[in-house]
Amino acid sequence: MSILAWVILGLIAGFIGSKIVNRSGQGLFMDIALGIIGAIAGGFLFSFFGATGITGLNLYSLLVAIIGSVAVLTIYHLVARRS
Repeated sequence: MSILAWVILGLIAGFIGSKIVNRSGQGLFMDIALGIIGAIAGGFLFSFFGATGITGLNLYSLLVAIIGSVAVLTIYHLVARRS
């Protein structure tokens, strides 16, 4: 995937993931960053369990990225509360 596709997928996944986790966004750049990290983490987790990871800019990849983004945001909020 191109850099632009990763940014778009990360933005959408980060925005939806932040709405699921805490009902408010983290800000545009933080949503993109955590969404991209979540997409990578989701792709890795899905591949680890034998499923297909990120395949391109499509709905399945978006679902994988959202699941990864929710996991990353949950960990982020747990660490942020402790510090």
